[in-house]
Amino acid sequence: MSDEQIYHNIIQAKREGRPVALATIIRARGAVPRHTTSKMLVFADGRTLGSVGGGELESQSIEISKDAMREGQARLETFSLAGPEKEGSVGICGGQIEVFIEPMLPPPTVLVLGCGHVGKALAHLAKWLGFRVVVTDDREELCAPEHIPDADLYLPGEIAAALSHTPIDSQTYAVSVTRGYPYDVAALPILLETEAPYIGVIGSRRRWATTVQELEALGIQESALERVHAPIGLYLGAETPEEIAVSIMAEIFVLRNDTDPVRHRRDLESKTTPAAS
Repeated sequence: MSDEQIYHNIIQAKREGRPVALATIIRARGAVPRHTTSKMLVFADGRTLGSVGGGELESQSIEISKDAMREGQARLETFSLAGPEKEGSVGICGGQIEVFIEPMLPPPTVLVLGCGHVGKALAHLAKWLGFRVVVTDDREELCAPEHIPDADLYLPGEIAAALSHTPIDSQTYAVSVTRGYPYDVAALPILLETEAPYIGVIGSRRRWATTVQELEALGIQESALERVHAPIGLYLGAETPEEIAVSIMAEIFVLRNDTDPVRHRRDLESKTTPAAS
């Protein structure tokens, strides 16, 4: 496996919003199976490209790489190949290897369900804020670059079917801004089965109550529905699509940064000193 192929797969994974980790031998002493700069690319499901030496050394490197992806932290690991008589040894070559493991995480994703006025404004704002943007709508003419130029991935067609074509993980923020509650009823059972840390649904309290009734009739538990932010967004008195988009992204940032905006404002006010006269 050439370095060129590994780098190509890193770029492809980034485009698709999939995490990977690159394990590179940065130091080798004595008799070792692979030389310095040998690389192995590890995917979230444990698949690999390239090699850092095979056997227990490689097996442990894969598991550490998966941990690094979950934690978002690089690792520097030292492996001894001094033989079975030495505790912690992963081989019998006699040498020692240092492996640098670098997780390469895609930017967090905002998944926009519904490409109407709010969806378009939200896609623009989320992209401007540095998020990867995925949009879906059954109206193919709206789920297109001509209508929403800021998305990274377009999934036109039935929303529930489209959701099966994109990974939804702990870095995916799902926002349903569809034109009616039946679309939410179709999408939410799928979203609630994922690790998405944020699931927001636009609409009035009455619309959400209707959605809840429909979902409970399908067997969705109340405890699961408590994950849903509805009505969506921080209360800002928003009216226009752009203002609603700001309220939604503000709520996502509150969640990402684990902050309480009311408490934060009070903290700021308590620190404010009177202006000099």
